[in-house]
Amino acid sequence: MDKHSFPNGKRLVRDTLKPDDNLHYEKFSDGTVKCIEDEIPFELPEGWEWTRLGCITDVIQYGLSNSAESTGDYRLLRITDIQNGCVNWDTVPFTSTDEPEKYLLHKDDIVFARTGATVGKSFLITDLPYASVYASYLIRIRLINGISANYIYHFFNSYCYWEQVTDKAVGVGQPNCNGTALRELFIPLPSQAEQNRIVPVADNLLKIVDTITSEQESLSELIQTTKSKILDLAIRGKLVPQDPNDEPASVLLERIRAEKEELIKQGKIKRDKKESVIFKGDDNSYYRTINSKTELLEIGYDYELPDGWDFITVGEYSKKVTDQVASGSFAALRENVKSLKTPDYAIMVKTADFSNGFTKNLTYTDKHGYEFLENSNLFGGELILNNIGSIGKVFIVPKLDHKMTLAPNSIMIRLNSEEYRDYLYYFFSSPLGYSALMSISSGAAVTKFNKTDLKNLVIPIPPLVEQKRIVDEIEKIFAILDDIANQVA
Repeated sequence: MDKHSFPNGKRLVRDTLKPDDNLHYEKFSDGTVKCIEDEIPFELPEGWEWTRLGCITDVIQYGLSNSAESTGDYRLLRITDIQNGCVNWDTVPFTSTDEPEKYLLHKDDIVFARTGATVGKSFLITDLPYASVYASYLIRIRLINGISANYIYHFFNSYCYWEQVTDKAVGVGQPNCNGTALRELFIPLPSQAEQNRIVPVADNLLKIVDTITSEQESLSELIQTTKSKILDLAIRGKLVPQDPNDEPASVLLERIRAEKEELIKQGKIKRDKKESVIFKGDDNSYYRTINSKTELLEIGYDYELPDGWDFITVGEYSKKVTDQVASGSFAALRENVKSLKTPDYAIMVKTADFSNGFTKNLTYTDKHGYEFLENSNLFGGELILNNIGSIGKVFIVPKLDHKMTLAPNSIMIRLNSEEYRDYLYYFFSSPLGYSALMSISSGAAVTKFNKTDLKNLVIPIPPLVEQKRIVDEIEKIFAILDDIANQVA
């Protein structure tokens, strides 16, 4: 079993060989041989050989344990200086060292992140505008003559490489991959001539991939912008035509008010003394009555309502607007409501649950907590709005085969009928709806609004049949846009 030689005359210390039994073996420097057939990642083309990274490197070395300085003799390359495969050398800090030759970077050196979230990420030194060294959380390799740095760097971005690095990385909170582990990596090695042929082909293909990715991102942004514009047109009454035969929104609003009064009379809901009532005066201006006081209402929207539309507050339009705090004081909530990570009587619905389809990281409470939170229990079909932090996100609660109640930091809106709900959902999803929510929000570090201000928020309402036409048109257009996005992806 002869070892392979390279143009500089250097011989491999360890080598993978393939004798007559067609199995892979590794010969060590002490002459011992080991069958490594089970370790070989895949079968190579004819003329290629498996080797270890340590066999094709002159050095695998940790970086300099120096602090970054504003001045110094050398630039100090750190993990954080490498972003998206590039380095802005003008922003790389300085340092000084008594051993510059040991740590100086050369063209075609490859550096690795050896710890943290970016462990295994590599960077090929192709341009050195300044004399530079590298920091201690990086490992540098320098290849022997006859090995293309560009070919090896392409390999370091392959699935085969990442599978090995992931397997060799240790640590949970702070994973790391040391020099010893790097030396043991399997490298599929073609001839030098084939390495040189592979590199330009790979470069061209990656440019195509980058172009496609960029176009996908641009298309995704365009689709989101288009959706936003569609919603804006819808809420301004410009997406579908008005029909003079439609029952006007004012009739719908009177019916909703009558339905609420009946529910109050039956004792099913309580009258909200803080809720305002909107009406249109003889002068065609809008007025608000709250706490037996009437005042001229500043609508706050930059357009005139289409024919048949009207204004109403969220509280008037809704059967119930509430949050978890409505069930009791913070002290009472802490005493009566357990927050559990293991499955229990009821899910405490968070806005984060909608992004994962209610499949993971759920929070639960027990039967006592669920009953204590009776005022904010969920049954499916309600709207939930973030009211702290990510203002403007709105969700429709799914109907689940599990009891549900509202988690903190969000507000629930329950409508008398689901046919009232979908338009309101798209209103809050629109740029106009977002602006309306921001108008009642406050806070510098953390933006938030409360349920009372949400109840009194004025919203434009079209006739009910027009609401349905608007919702149908939005969903038809969104389905087309989503189909385009999926096909491109």
